[in-house]
Amino acid sequence: MAATARPAFLPFPCSPGSSLKTPASLLAFLSGFLPDQQRVNGVERLRAGFGALLGILATALLGRLFVDADAALPWIIAPMGASAVLLFAVPASPLAQPWAMLGGNLVAAAVGVTCAHGFPAPAVAAAAAVSVAIGLMFVLRCIHPPAGAVALTAVVGGPAIHDMGYGFIVYPVLLNSLCLLLLAMLYNRATGREYPQRKAVIAATAPAPAAPAPRQGVSEQDLDAVLDEYNQVLDISREDLRDLFMRAEAHAYRRRFGTVRCHEVMTREVVAVEYGTLLEDAWALMRAHHVKALPVVNRARRVIGILTLADFMRQADLTVYRGFDDRLRDFIRRSGRSHADKAEVAGQIMSAPAQTANENTPVVELIALLGGAGHSHVPIVDDDGRLTGIVAPRDLIAEFYQGRLAAAA
Repeated sequence: MAATARPAFLPFPCSPGSSLKTPASLLAFLSGFLPDQQRVNGVERLRAGFGALLGILATALLGRLFVDADAALPWIIAPMGASAVLLFAVPASPLAQPWAMLGGNLVAAAVGVTCAHGFPAPAVAAAAAVSVAIGLMFVLRCIHPPAGAVALTAVVGGPAIHDMGYGFIVYPVLLNSLCLLLLAMLYNRATGREYPQRKAVIAATAPAPAAPAPRQGVSEQDLDAVLDEYNQVLDISREDLRDLFMRAEAHAYRRRFGTVRCHEVMTREVVAVEYGTLLEDAWALMRAHHVKALPVVNRARRVIGILTLADFMRQADLTVYRGFDDRLRDFIRRSGRSHADKAEVAGQIMSAPAQTANENTPVVELIALLGGAGHSHVPIVDDDGRLTGIVAPRDLIAEFYQGRLAAAA
């Protein structure tokens, strides 16, 4: 029996049952190794590269001042090149923040020197130095990838580095790190990049907003839960990740509603009242037309406020169910006196000023208002400010549903 011909070389192990048997499947497999597209323009790439040039040049020249011409000590250590990539190319990364860079490098240097003197075998010392440095950086919350190279340099950097002992921590590690960090802070700020990132500090110390924040599809709790489940270090801050989710959600809204204007979805038959409309009459209108809000207008039909079901409940103190009907009747019933302490007309309990929108406003701009900013209805006005319609959540739901049906068809 003739022997079956076999290929002389395989680029990767391939068992008889492997699915990588056809050129198409092989190409699909190899395509997984292609790098993702970098969504940054040429200006950003030049900004990062030029910043690294300035940072490394200044750090090296400063280091030269501390070394004699005949000394074998380096002006700058190689891990600073990796730090420069983070500080200038991805300054928003948590791994590039000042404490991560400075703390990580110093911790790694101390661990590296200790392991270099504590283990006779260089291979064991190098492995232990990098391993322990990673563990301590996790504990101290200063993960900085180039710091692993700092720990390794302390072990395999040669006789000149070994003879420095713990002085290696001060020079060149501390001096190089401080110089590069200072240049990164100045350069990033000068070129429009926020560095260091301080969003978390600002969010924690900022006063609470007066109105509830708009509801988003992904809540803070959702994000925290997913990050806990993912259980890996991400090269992006939590705040930036949240912003990306919110921006992606806004883009999704614009994709669906971006071309839809308020006049296309609003209810045109608007029931409105004036400032002096009696509360019992306003309540009767809401009941008769099955609405939960009445725009309050002046004689020119310009909106001066809005009267909602919530206004009635709040003013009549209807938060307790007991006696609900009786309290409501007492509240809206006229007193019959020309001067009364209780509210008698719509203008006395309306919410003012009312949040309005123009007829040509994109519907996407109303989503935050109707989603959680305290507005259940938004009156729509023309270019002269006169009331022409009203938008409620049900109008958006109807438009979205019709859009889904159209897309399915």
